[in-house]
This record gives sequence, structure tokens and C-alpha cells, in this order.
Amino acid sequence: MARRLARGLGCDLSRRKVTTQAERLLTVTQEALAAGVAQARAGNHVGDIGHAVQEVAEGAGYSVVRELVGHGIGSAFHEDPQVPNYGKPKRGPRLMPGMTLAIEPMVNVGGADIRTLDDKWTVVTEDGSLSAHFEHTVAILENGGPPRVLTTAD
Repeated sequence: MARRLARGLGCDLSRRKVTTQAERLLTVTQEALAAGVAQARAGNHVGDIGHAVQEVAEGAGYSVVRELVGHGIGSAFHEDPQVPNYGKPKRGPRLMPGMTLAIEPMVNVGGADIRTLDDKWTVVTEDGSLSAHFEHTVAILENGGPPRVLTTAD
């Protein structure tokens, strides 16, 4: 919506309302991300991250997308290991100091199934339900300490 300011200057303004359902989904997805990040410690396993994400999301009555996953980041943007948003503790590759991982929970209000639209980029839930996605890239540090978050949300 365009507005006219004093002295003839213009500005853009956008407002939106978020439903209570969407607000809760966003909050839970951010909590799932925080839980996953907390497990990104040397000596833990990729499954510990996915399990933490899954517990938060499913504990709130939501589902996690299984076809798309987080990943390692290094000299290439998408590297091993894959970091699913579900899993069992102490399973999968062991996290080692120096690894960098993208942890990216995708949480749906409805079922976990997704599909890609004809543009081959846009992903939607199969059942048309709301979905949320947040991510951080983290560095695994020495001695099992908390990871360093390399990304920040403004």
C-alpha cells in the first residue's frame, strides 16, 4: 500500500495478519530448529538432531517433511551427511569437530507428504496444509560444546 509522506515523499507499507494456527506453527518450527541445533555437538550423531526436531514437531501434533533434508556444507553447498528432520538417537554419522551442517526443519500442520510444482522449484504440501521452514548453518566445535551458529535471523 503506497502512502504519501510530508514534503511530497512517498513510501511503501505492508501489513499482514497471521492466523493463530500459522503463528503456532511458526513458533513450533523455530523450537524444533533450536532443539536440533542443541544436539549438534561433537560425539552426537545425525540421528540425534533429527530425533530432537521430530520430537518437538510431532509432540505439538505436526508432521515433519521427510523428502527434503538438511545437509553438510563445505566447498560445495550440499554435501554429506544428509541431516533428516526425523531419526533415532545415536544413529547415523557421528558429528565431528569442524563439520558444518545446515539444519532445516520443515514442519507441516497436516500430513508429511509434499509435491513440487511444475516450475520445478516451488514445494507445497500434498494436502494443502500450512508448512513452515527455518534453518541455521552450524559449526561443530571441539569437546562436545554447543555449536557455533553461523547464520542469524534479523
